[in-house]
Amino acid sequence: MHWAEYREGAKKAKIHLGFDLNRGISLKLHLTDGKEAERPFVSEIVRPGQTGVLDRGYQAHELFDAWQEQEINFVCRTLEKTKKTIIQKHDIEPNGIILYDATVKLGTPKVNQTKKNIRVIGYRVNGKVYWVATNRFDLSAEQIASIYKLRWEIENFFAWWKRHLKVYHLIARSEYGLMVQILSRLNHLLIADHLLP
Repeated sequence: MHWAEYREGAKKAKIHLGFDLNRGISLKLHLTDGKEAERPFVSEIVRPGQTGVLDRGYQAHELFDAWQEQEINFVCRTLEKTKKTIIQKHDIEPNGIILYDATVKLGTPKVNQTKKNIRVIGYRVNGKVYWVATNRFDLSAEQIASIYKLRWEIENFFAWWKRHLKVYHLIARSEYGLMVQILSRLNHLLIADHLLP
């Protein structure tokens, strides 16, 4: 797999997959070498008008601006310590799960601050505090928290896929051949589990 550079003496491939939370199915799949970054694939996988639900590995302020330019919506977990320059605070229900709801510029001014306004929501579930950034100003803070919770459906799918895919013996070494093997195995699993009619 000469195309799948990872490090000296190691070749790895990486799958970038778009998962439709509404229908519980994967939509788009890109195969790259093991060094390829995930963040640029958001623009490839999420279409304008759709909302990408992303873990904090995708936190990139310049991409938050770019996605808004492309009319791509996002709900992305962020680091709690990320600097927030408050533009407007939003009302929150007392004694609810929402701790923080504000329109902000995210990041450090003149370093990595967003050019476009972002909404940041902080909420607590089972004693754990989550911070998410979004450009969905049309939803309640509670709805945003619920959307991020749906991300576990993605993790459940990947856990199922990794457990059952078992593509350890490679029939082909080319990028195209590996993609065919992965898709063939996934199709076999879906039929076997009666997920397809």
